[in-house]
Amino acid sequence: MELIEEFEAAIERANAMPSPSPQVQLALYGLFKQARTGDVSGDRPGMLEMRKRAKYDAWAGHRGVPTDQAMQAYIAKVSELSG
Repeated sequence: MELIEEFEAAIERANAMPSPSPQVQLALYGLFKQARTGDVSGDRPGMLEMRKRAKYDAWAGHRGVPTDQAMQAYIAKVSELSG
């Protein structure tokens, strides 16, 4: 199976899983955004926008990670969670 197909299958598995903890959700979000969009852009949201700020930080934590590595990390995280 090609990497993009594995990534798409992992997305489907992640969407079918029961909702994980907020920390795990943020980790998956950051990897997903890095794999799909690349490095985060724009200004970091302000302190009063806690949800947006947390998502921005989760994505920014993967700055510089190549798309294929982000996909592989996402696949590994979903596999770990689905056990």
